[in-house]
Formats: sequence, C-alpha cells, structure tokens
Amino acid sequence: MADTDGGLELRMNDGAAALLAPPWPDDGRPGRGAGLLERLESLASQERSLGLVLVRRGGYAVGVAVGGRLLAHKNGTKHVQSRSAAGGQSQHRFARRRGNQADALVVRAAREAARIFTGHGFEYLATGGDRALVEAVLAESVLRPWAARPRLAPLAVVDPNLAVLSRAAADFCAVRIQVTDAA
Repeated sequence: MADTDGGLELRMNDGAAALLAPPWPDDGRPGRGAGLLERLESLASQERSLGLVLVRRGGYAVGVAVGGRLLAHKNGTKHVQSRSAAGGQSQHRFARRRGNQADALVVRAAREAARIFTGHGFEYLATGGDRALVEAVLAESVLRPWAARPRLAPLAVVDPNLAVLSRAAADFCAVRIQVTDAA
C-alpha cells in the first residue's frame, strides 16, 4: 500500500494495481486515522455539498446535494434535432435549427441551475454529460456566481433525469477505484 498524489495505490503480487482515489480534492481537510486506509475512509465519509449540472442533447438535470443526498433538484427535456443526412441548403437549415435548439436547452438549464443554486451554499461543482453543453451552461451569466467553484471529475451520463441525478449525487461522493491489470 502506498500513498500517491492520486490516492491510495494497492499493488498485487502478479503486477496488477488498484488506485483508490478520494472523492474530494486536497483542500486542507485530510481524513483522520492511524493508517492510510483509515484516513481514506475518513476523508470519503466527510459530508461535502455539491452543485450538480448534468446536460445532454435533449435534457438536463440540476440540483444541490449534501452527503450524496439531493436537497433540491430540477430536470427537464428540450428537443434537440439529430443530424440530417440531407445535403445542401437542407443540411444548413437543419444545422441552424439544431444549434438554436441546443442554445435554448443551455439557457433553460442555466436558469434552472441558478434558481436551484440560489439559497444553497455548496463547495464543489459536479458535472456530467456532454462536455461542450455543460461548459456552455456554466458560461451563462446567470451562473457566474457559481462557475468558479472547484470542480470534481465529470461523470459519463446518458440520460439526465431525476434517477440519474440522484445516483450521480451519491457517485460523486464515492471513492473511485481504477484497476490496472498485470502486464
């Protein structure tokens, strides 16, 4: 067992390794305990507050969570047309329409996030889904007060709905394990 910058590394006799990464960045609140594993467990069990923003083409889910449990949330859908196989003028028209629909989704998600975030203090931004759309949402002026918060590693999200948001709130608070097989 070794303490590394990325977390706690476990090495097996066959060369396989597992990296146990704490859910929180190093911010001066280390875990307590006699050994490395106890300190990681203590750090992971600290209740931290999150502002969640999950966005994909077609939907969004935003919320505030503490200790992996949602305190406030909102999710919604907004149709964003998929790509068209048509060429020429039709292709350009569909691209403009798709862009306008995505812009409307971004504005709606940002407004709902600002509404949910107002009145709830949180420490970290936790994002997931389409990275370009997430960045566009966070760039909206209504989210300026929260956009500079420290961010946790993003999650892969297929469909941002209430169940996925609730699961994401818990997943962001969990120890991440990366297994590397023996060479």
